[in-house]
Amino acid sequence: MSDLSFTHAPESSRYELRRGDDLVSVLDYRDNGGTVALTRAFTVPTFRGHGYAAILTERAVAEIEARGDRRVLPVCWYVADWFAAHPERAGVLASR
Repeated sequence: MSDLSFTHAPESSRYELRRGDDLVSVLDYRDNGGTVALTRAFTVPTFRGHGYAAILTERAVAEIEARGDRRVLPVCWYVADWFAAHPERAGVLASR
């Protein structure tokens, strides 16, 4: 999937995944300065079923983790399920 590009669009409070010129998936968030609440993962219906939301979630979590100054709160059910399937990434989760 080398034709995929990941971008952070802070002006829109979201992460984006594109395949070529097509926007395939977005991950909306709210950032309060200490916690990034991942609020909605959405894949364009014609692109569903290819794992794009998982790729986008992994890349967004990796970027937040690499910054080192924020914790992640998985508000969106999809993101919560992604963390359940990837317990090795739980170190970045905000405590409730």
